[in-house]
Amino acid sequence: MNQYTLKEVSGKMLERAFLRMPLSIYKDDKVWVQPLDSDIEEVFDPKRNKRFRKGEVIRWILENDKGEVVGRVAAFVDPVTFKKGEPPVGGVGFFECINSQEAANMLLDAAKHWLQAKGMEGMDGPVNFGDRDRWWGCLKDGFIEPTYCMNYNPPYYNDLFEGYGFQNYFNQYTYTRPISTEGIADALLERGMRLEANSSYKFKNADLSNLDKLAQDFNIVFNKAWGKFVGAGDMTLANTKLLIKAMKPILDEKLLYFAFHEGEPIGFFLMIPDLNQAARQLNGRFDWWGKLKFMYYLKVRKLARRAVGIIFGVVPEFQGKGVDAGMIREFARVATSKGFKYNDLEFNWVGDFNPVMMRLMTQIGCTVRKRHITYRMWFDPSKPFERCPKFGRGKKAQE
Repeated sequence: MNQYTLKEVSGKMLERAFLRMPLSIYKDDKVWVQPLDSDIEEVFDPKRNKRFRKGEVIRWILENDKGEVVGRVAAFVDPVTFKKGEPPVGGVGFFECINSQEAANMLLDAAKHWLQAKGMEGMDGPVNFGDRDRWWGCLKDGFIEPTYCMNYNPPYYNDLFEGYGFQNYFNQYTYTRPISTEGIADALLERGMRLEANSSYKFKNADLSNLDKLAQDFNIVFNKAWGKFVGAGDMTLANTKLLIKAMKPILDEKLLYFAFHEGEPIGFFLMIPDLNQAARQLNGRFDWWGKLKFMYYLKVRKLARRAVGIIFGVVPEFQGKGVDAGMIREFARVATSKGFKYNDLEFNWVGDFNPVMMRLMTQIGCTVRKRHITYRMWFDPSKPFERCPKFGRGKKAQE
C-alpha cells in the first residue's frame, strides 16, 4: 500500500501547492488550458466570494512518500443552494488526482467526513463554491479545448468518482454550431418573424455606451426569469451594475441581445468571447503584465473566435410565445453580416433536467460537443438514489 499524507491547506505555501498541483497531471496534455490563478483564488477568498457569508470551505492536498503533491480537493457547505424540504447536500470540487483509487479515496474521505460533521447527508461533485456556470461537472465526452472556467479532466476521473460510490445525478451538455442560418428550424424562424411583425415587440443587441440601461434591463429579466431558480434569489440593481462594469472589458455588444414588449425588457440572450483562447497564452498568470497580454490577445490579436452563450432567459409570462426565436433571428441577422469576427458558437451548461432548452438547441441546429456529469452520493447507502428531476415535472420525469 502506498504511503500518502493529507494536508489541510493553510498558509501561502500550501495555497501555492494547491494551485500548482494540476501542472503535473496535464504536463503532456496539449489540449488543457491552465486556468487563471486569480479565478481559482477568488473562489477561496472570503473578501471576493459572497458565498462565504453563509457558507464554509476547506481544502486539502495529498502528498506521496517522496513529498510530491499527487492530489487535491475542496469541500463546501453552501446553504444558499439547499432546497426546502430536501436533505442538505454538500459539495466537493477542484478535484485533481493521479490515477489511483486509493489516493482519490483519501481525498474524498476527507471531504465526506468534514461534510458529515457539518450535518450534510450527501455530497455532489465536482462542483463549485459559487455559481454553476464555473467549475461544475466531470468531463465525460468531448476531450477537446475547454472553454473559459469549464472543467477539463483526464477520462479516468469519472472512474475515480464512480469507484468511490458517486452516481450520475445529471448530465450537462455543451452544444455547438457554426455561425450561419443553416440548420435553424423553419418553425422557429417563422415564430420569430411573427413577433417581429408585431410592433409591440422589439429585438435588438445591447448598447455598451449606456451601461446603466444595460444593467437595468439585465436586472429585470434575471430576477423574473432566474432569480427564484435553484435558490439564486434576487440580484440587486447595485450588484448588477458592478457586474456589468467588471465585465465591460470583455463584452461585445454584437453578442448581447434583448427582447422588449411595450418597451419593457422580457428576455435576453447573452454571449461572451471564449476567453480561454486568449488565456491559453498566460500560463495561469493574471498580474498586471498578464492583464496587458490578455487584452492584447483578446482585442488586438482577436484570438477569441468562438462565442460562448452564458445565459438565455425569458420572463415567465412571455415564455412559449416565440420571444426566444425573435432574439435568435436578430442574432442571426447580425452574425451573418460582413465583419462579424466569430465563426463558432457554443452553449455551455444545458442540463438534461431541462428538456425545453435541449429542444431549443436542436431547433437552432446545434449538436452536442461535450458532456459533463455532476455526481451525487448519499452518505447512508440505504437511501434511494434518484436523478435530478426535470423542470416542472417532478419525479414523474424520471420514470
